[in-house]
Amino acid sequence: MAFSLVPKESKNQINKAGQILVQKNPSTEELRWALDLADRWRACHAYPINTFQANLRGKLKAFSHDPIAAQRLKRMPTIIDKLKRYPAMKLTTMQDIGGVRAIVNSVEDVYSLADEFRSSRRLEHSLIDEKDYIQSPRSEDGYRSLHLIYKYKNKKVPSYDGLRLELQIRTKLQHMWATAVETMGTFLGQALKSRQGDKEWLDFFALVSSVFTHIEKSAPVPRFSHLTRSDAIQAVAKAEAELQALEKMNGFSIAARSIVRNKSEGKGWSYHLIILDSLNHTVQITPYDRDSIERAVADYSKIEAAAAGGQQIEPVLVSAGPIDNLRRAYPNFFLDIREFVGSVQSLINAAKKNE
Repeated sequence: MAFSLVPKESKNQINKAGQILVQKNPSTEELRWALDLADRWRACHAYPINTFQANLRGKLKAFSHDPIAAQRLKRMPTIIDKLKRYPAMKLTTMQDIGGVRAIVNSVEDVYSLADEFRSSRRLEHSLIDEKDYIQSPRSEDGYRSLHLIYKYKNKKVPSYDGLRLELQIRTKLQHMWATAVETMGTFLGQALKSRQGDKEWLDFFALVSSVFTHIEKSAPVPRFSHLTRSDAIQAVAKAEAELQALEKMNGFSIAARSIVRNKSEGKGWSYHLIILDSLNHTVQITPYDRDSIERAVADYSKIEAAAAGGQQIEPVLVSAGPIDNLRRAYPNFFLDIREFVGSVQSLINAAKKNE
């Protein structure tokens, strides 16, 4: 399998590329150089996350309730946006260009899996940081997940040593919430995932997350810690009525039948390039086998360039196994948040019965 190599340019040059990407008016030549180098820097993370995901899948075999493992290379617009939001950040130290995700059944499973990684003697990678958004949910939007950040190390292929990757471990409830936020951000044209956008929508999702903390018996969203479960559900119902949130979500959401299944089934595809056109409500998927990762990354970059040129499309290159797992791991890219809508509606209906 051919994977992209680490660029030969120095880290200073790679960081310079990142600086150019956030400038207001770089020259065409500078921008072309910066995009090419940043793209190659992103591409070289494919090998580390691929081998890390294999380790993750092995550990998940011990967990029940059908856990999911997935991986993705961060989208270039998201990389650039993050560099803009955090001016002190460098491209070479961005920790989540290569991301691996585990979706498990419960909060207990989250910490059990994390302990498996922390205590593993066979794992060569260095755990350099940890962000626990379950014990300390983000107050602004209610985001919850556990992030473990590693420096990659592999004696067999030392050229990738030092690259950073992020392992996110979430419960199914946390994942359902997070993908609903991403999906509505896409439809509304707002970066809700990055805590940017209409306050009413951010408040709505933070309130729903607050209810979910009661369901999972975990730490509360700080700004709503004074609310009981009943109070939180009532607040969700009030915010939903003002926004007509569920009606809008139902109107936006596209069933998975939009996907051309015959391209992606019947073979052991390893990677999928998903192209979301939220304007025309279409989803296109191109599958790649395990030996075509280099072509997949090249196609990914080409589609991103088209999107940057004004086309209203949103591409992402992911790996999550069979197509059904792909839907479950990335429902936001299928514009499919029916499960979230159903869960919130059930909570509101139950609250109305108890009035």
